[in-house]
Formats: sequence, structure tokens, C-alpha cells
Amino acid sequence: MKVLVIGGAGYIGSHVVKELMAKGHKVAVFDNLSSGLVQNLFPQNEFFAGSILHKEELDAAFEKGFDAFIDLAAFKAAGESMIKPEKYSINNISGTMNILNSAVEHNCLNMVFSSSAAVFGEPQYLPIDENHPKNPENYYGFTKLKIEEFMGWYEKLKGLHFAALRYFNAAGYDPTGELYGLERNPANLLPVMMEVACGKREKISIFGNDYDTRDGTCIRDYIHVSDLASAHVLALEYIAEKKESLTLNLGTGKGITVTEMLEATRRITGQEIKAEYVGRRAGDPAQLTATSALAKKVLGWEPKYSDVDTLIKSTWDAYNKYYAEQDKLKK
Repeated sequence: MKVLVIGGAGYIGSHVVKELMAKGHKVAVFDNLSSGLVQNLFPQNEFFAGSILHKEELDAAFEKGFDAFIDLAAFKAAGESMIKPEKYSINNISGTMNILNSAVEHNCLNMVFSSSAAVFGEPQYLPIDENHPKNPENYYGFTKLKIEEFMGWYEKLKGLHFAALRYFNAAGYDPTGELYGLERNPANLLPVMMEVACGKREKISIFGNDYDTRDGTCIRDYIHVSDLASAHVLALEYIAEKKESLTLNLGTGKGITVTEMLEATRRITGQEIKAEYVGRRAGDPAQLTATSALAKKVLGWEPKYSDVDTLIKSTWDAYNKYYAEQDKLKK
């Protein structure tokens, strides 16, 4: 298939592009490089520099003719979304509507959407399955839920086939070491800890240690980015062949606390990693884990790289490789 990856220069997007290429698909990337990196682009892929807020730029890409597209262009910092909802409304909702409208106008009717398990909010039971009630606790999750609803309408009205993939914490880096472009201004736990380990920031702040969990810190379900990439490609191939939509959770069903992740990172990196516990952050449930039983049944997908040690080591390797290259360039 000929696939347009929107946000394909980003952290998850670049890993998805690599997996698509490995499966023999022809790939093009659309990205404004606000958080994506030129370093993450593969030279054999066509690149469209553009913004999802400018529909004419999307039209210029889609008019080249694509069988499918993958949408990874959302802002994703849950904490920031509670402070700047307008930023998330404009990019995540208005931008995605531009994508949908441009796609259907150009008869590109197979879509994989990077959704989020943040659509569920505080869990009523664990691990969370696809039928769990949806009551987002942060505005980021609300935007993802609204987009899922829009896709449902476009399926009915425009013949769109979509896969909405809900997952929590993407982590890790390409195990082969080919992709190691670091996120700009990371907000997620593991890259922030890596910046402390590398001496790029002084300490990490841990939001809350009084939750009802085994050590008082939040429990999250971490999925390796290469496992996520595999799921995106499997889902795309499924909907294109079956001509039916999917909504799937992706997770390990197991959680790790923030403190456990910190201690494992200290062990694997051999660095002290200074940390301080601060107050809770708005919109943070105590515990989030998801079951991917349906993804296994429908797609045959299972995470291969999502154990804690692989998550941390592949990230540490990427940081070391990136900064070693930066040091060479300075000499």
C-alpha cells in the first residue's frame, strides 16, 4: 500500500514508518517538524512539510494519491492540556478534522488513529478493556475521545474505515539503534529521567507519592514504541483487507510504579538520577493498565519489547548514541 504518515518525523511516527517499510509498503511523511526531527526521516520516503492546521497543505499531499494514512499528529502532554485546553482544541480537534476532510475528499478511506487510553479516565476495573466506561480526566483524553466519535460518523457518512488504537505510555527506542532522534522538550517519565542521567537537567519531579498504590506513586502501563509500530501496521493491513473498522486497546496488562521505574533506570544506567516528590498533578489517575486480549485475538499482536529492562536499555542506548554524535560534531 501507499501510506501517508502524518507526524511521521516524530518519536512514534518514525518507528511506524520504519515498520511500514519493513513490511514492503511505500511511505510518505507529512510533518511540520515542530516536534518531529529531520533526523527521523528516511531519505527514500517523500516528505511533505506542512501543518495540519492548513488544509491546503494537507490537500497538496493527499492529491498525490494514497491507499491509507496514519494520524500521529496530536499534542500529547496530559498535564499541559489541563492548562492550555485551547492549544489542544486547535491542534488535536481542528487539525484532525482538516485531516479527515482532506482524506475523504481525495478518496483515502483507510485510517489508523493514534488514540489514547486516556479516554477512559479513572479506572472502574483493571486491566481496562475496550468496553470500559469512557470518562476522561484530562483534556487531552477528551480530545482523543471526540476524534473517535468523529471517525465513527465519517465511517457512516463517508465510508471511512479506521482503526483507533488506545494505549498509555509509549517508551523505549528502536532496538536496532537505527532510530535515535530524541524528543524535544520531553514531558514523559523515561526521557526526563534520561536527561537527568545525562546531566541535561538537575532532577526529576515525581507528581504525588500518596496514591493508593504499592509505593504511593502512580502505576502506568508502558508499551515499547516498536511494539506500537507493529500494531499500527497490523491494524492498517486488517482494515484495508477486511473493510471494517477497529477500536483496540494496546497494553501489557501489567503496571509499574513511577518509583519502580526510577529505581530500574538507576540500576541500568548506573547513574544516581536525583528525584524529588512533589504534589499530585491534575488529571492523573492512580493506576492505569490495559489489556490487549482483543488485539491479540484480531491481529495476532503481542508486545515483544515491552519488558522494563528493554524499555530502559533501548532508551539509554539511544541517548548515549545521540550525545556521542553531538560531541563528535563539536570537535
